[in-house]
Amino acid sequence: MLQVAFALKLKEDNKLIRINQIKMPNGKVTYIKTKQDEDKLKKALMEKSAKLLKIKTSDIKSFEIMRHSIDARKKPEIFDIYMVDLELSNMDELKTIKKSHCKNADVVKKENFRFPDSGTKDMKNRPVVIGAGPAGLFCAYELALHGYKPILFERGAEVKERQEKVNRFWESGILDASSNVQFGEGGAGTFSDGKLNTMVKDKDGRGRETLKIFVEHGAGSDILYESKPHIGTDVLALVVENIRKDIIALGGEVFFNTRVLELLLEKTDDVKSPDKEDNSYEYRVVGVKTSKGDTLSENVVLAIGHSARDTFYTLKDQGVYMEPKAFAVGFRVEHKQSLINESQYGTDESDTLPPSPYKVVSRASNGRGVYSFCMCPGGYVVNASSEDKMLAVNGMSYHDRGGDNANSAIIVSVNPEDYGLDDVLSGVEFQRRLEKKAFETGLGDIPVEYYDDFKQGLLLRHEENKDVSLEGKRHGSESGRNKPAIKGKYRFSDVHNILPIELADSFVEGMENFGHMIKGFNSDETIIDGIESRTSSPVRITRGKDYQSLNVQGLYPCGEGAGYAGGITSAAMDGIKVAEMIAQENKPF
Repeated sequence: MLQVAFALKLKEDNKLIRINQIKMPNGKVTYIKTKQDEDKLKKALMEKSAKLLKIKTSDIKSFEIMRHSIDARKKPEIFDIYMVDLELSNMDELKTIKKSHCKNADVVKKENFRFPDSGTKDMKNRPVVIGAGPAGLFCAYELALHGYKPILFERGAEVKERQEKVNRFWESGILDASSNVQFGEGGAGTFSDGKLNTMVKDKDGRGRETLKIFVEHGAGSDILYESKPHIGTDVLALVVENIRKDIIALGGEVFFNTRVLELLLEKTDDVKSPDKEDNSYEYRVVGVKTSKGDTLSENVVLAIGHSARDTFYTLKDQGVYMEPKAFAVGFRVEHKQSLINESQYGTDESDTLPPSPYKVVSRASNGRGVYSFCMCPGGYVVNASSEDKMLAVNGMSYHDRGGDNANSAIIVSVNPEDYGLDDVLSGVEFQRRLEKKAFETGLGDIPVEYYDDFKQGLLLRHEENKDVSLEGKRHGSESGRNKPAIKGKYRFSDVHNILPIELADSFVEGMENFGHMIKGFNSDETIIDGIESRTSSPVRITRGKDYQSLNVQGLYPCGEGAGYAGGITSAAMDGIKVAEMIAQENKPF
């Protein structure tokens, strides 16, 4: 395992000085691309910290960069803002701060993540984890690390074989329904930007523990302090493979190309549940039936991901309690990365600034939220389909974010009332209808349309009260405009017909609002790619205070597919929490 660069391990009881808001003009230290760049940054920050505290750099026993952000509010004057923790050699921290009059310094105690002590219950069988996305992978890793020898089942292939299949699909259009952008080692996150920021509060340190595990398995140490950390699809593929190897080395087992067909359940009415009014579970899980045979287990983690639609239907048929939930749908939009940089930084290119991200939020006049999601600087739109004759897109970038275009999902909120309350899985069918229409619109390729054509087509839909074609009237790839940056085949098509008209109107209203926030965002040659339909799970597999299913003892719904996470880091954190819940009840296996 790799050591975390530039961070000396601190004893848990050590007091530290934390300095916030260390402000440095951008360009003083080159944008971090190599270890040498990071060494220079650490040296500069130590010198700055010593100056603020009026001490010598030799008085600093240990030093760690905790956070970095970019302040571009007064562009073109841009600043890098840092937060650092440092430990002093034989000096009183509080007295040092008072003597220096450093207003942004404070004394803090280093808080480290702590896995709970093991429980007392003997496990009859090893725990089973279904799904090798971030939730399942991190759950299995923590269980393996603490002696529980988990068994991990993944319907898709290991990451190298999966990459080959995905590349073949992008080139030929021939889909492997079990191993694709959605399914396989690393989950949907493997073919993404690899963003690791999260809105989840981290009072127990699971978020930082997640980042440390990523670093220990091959990610750069900058993710420990960047305010918007990302890995990139190329690095993430290596990281998930290394995590899997450690799970096996620690006594776990990992089975790829193995689909869980159903849960093995026993009827019970005498086991207490902390959340049911009648105070009892309906079932207890005793194992799983897979495509390769049965495996017994009284602890099963359901980390299936938001695209495991066949599994949702099986769970419904087996009586596992689920609820419909709100999600969002929309399109990928592409702009030149230089346009985004110019708007955000005041310059279209810089050696001292990373390709700029953005985040935009608006509310349409009909009350629907319209917002950016999974923004990929210097990235690509990818064909992320997982079902035959249906089409969905996602965004992806490599670690260097070196592509010409920026892309983001611009999505519109939908509620169960929009897609029907007659069935708990109505949201799944709503997604499928949109994906089928997208497939047909692009004749199997990703449908693409310039924004001015999209608006014109939508206007005609209103006038004629039906879908309309702009065939022969639209701008195309020969127009000399910005070109799509796409992995997979694409076709200029009538994207304006894909969404229900109210959602399409909300999308346009949001785009126009965003044009006031980022100059050029709503320009005519903005590229619209469809359809973004897999933003989150359309169901929640509801669990109780013990993280077990409300009506199935021993079943632990986990991560994005269960409706309890919204990205790589939050899913991994949820997986760690589920591992803790299993461990604090049971002895290691």
